[in-house]
Amino acid sequence: MFDRKATAQIPFLFLLFLGTVCSAMIVPFMGYFLVEGLGHQPWVIGVYSVIAVCLTLTANGQFSRRIDDGARVFPLIGFAAAGYAIATLSLSLSPRLWTVLTLGVLGFGISSSAVSTMFSLGGSLAERHGIERSSFNAYMRATTSTAWMVGPAASFLIADQVSAEAVFVVGFVMSVLWLALWWATLPRDVTAGASPVAASTGDANGASGGLWLAVAFIFSLSSAHALTFSSLPLFYVQEVGLPGFAPGMAFSVKTFVEVLAIFATPMIIARFGIRNALLATTALAVVTIQILASVQTFPQMVAGAALEGLYYGLYASLGISYVQSFAPDRPARATAIYWNTLMVSGLLAGPAVGVIAQAYDFQTVVRVASGAALGAVVVLMFGRQKVRRPI
Repeated sequence: MFDRKATAQIPFLFLLFLGTVCSAMIVPFMGYFLVEGLGHQPWVIGVYSVIAVCLTLTANGQFSRRIDDGARVFPLIGFAAAGYAIATLSLSLSPRLWTVLTLGVLGFGISSSAVSTMFSLGGSLAERHGIERSSFNAYMRATTSTAWMVGPAASFLIADQVSAEAVFVVGFVMSVLWLALWWATLPRDVTAGASPVAASTGDANGASGGLWLAVAFIFSLSSAHALTFSSLPLFYVQEVGLPGFAPGMAFSVKTFVEVLAIFATPMIIARFGIRNALLATTALAVVTIQILASVQTFPQMVAGAALEGLYYGLYASLGISYVQSFAPDRPARATAIYWNTLMVSGLLAGPAVGVIAQAYDFQTVVRVASGAALGAVVVLMFGRQKVRRPI
């Protein structure tokens, strides 16, 4: 998979992998832990999600400004890993709601900034070692997707075979390894220099109307994914009656297919173009989420997870390129808008899952997610009429 130049970046990719595994063990597990492990009502998931995403947005904003100003990245990664260690240690010692909503959410919120920081650094390191940025981006995306194959499966298996609290003990051990690898492999003086700011184009915020339509599309489909991501583990276990390890298996199947889809996207773009590929991907998402809402058996869950990985892998690779295509002279601005949109969709999905599940059930949440994906189809087709671009 890696050429000789990329091999020089294996320590960096392994650090990215380990940090993402740590995050992947916790993010899909916390809703399950709050409801199934601690016995609280689903609306508590919304409270936790709002606090965690707000902290992550704040950390990303502060860290990105420091990175743009030429600050060293080394302490930022260490700060994120230390936050994860504090959160997992505190929940290992006291697995209570007050711990989750204090030290837990603070540590996990800060630690979630690590992946964004590593992606910012990756482009700079690629240029330093003479690696094409787009190729190294694909390596990083595949690395994070592979980590998502491992993390959720591990946490749900541990919870099912040992206990929910044991997940945090293992998480703390992983955080020690993360800190050790960070200390041993990441250069102390490495920076990710800011891109030069191009002249402003479009509206007052430097973004065209087409860009904002693209952002609306990203928001709709990301919201659909966030809703299913948060609700499926509890839907499978509580409402379908599948075993406790089933959600982790579903995540592993999803991310395995996702990795394959990521590497297929360059060929798909060359053959069909970004917009047509996205339209087909979004239509697939609508159908897939309806299939996920109808799961009743373990084989059906596996098949649905494979379809979910296919659409999301294609979307993850195509989406950011689609947004950037509307701001070729301001790629950094477009990329920032893209990541902020993902975070906001995740922020709103948490409370939505809690409210809908409290009033109805988790299956209803998944069906609502299919409606959000259908909205993305409408936005994309509306954008085709309003903005004519050769993509």
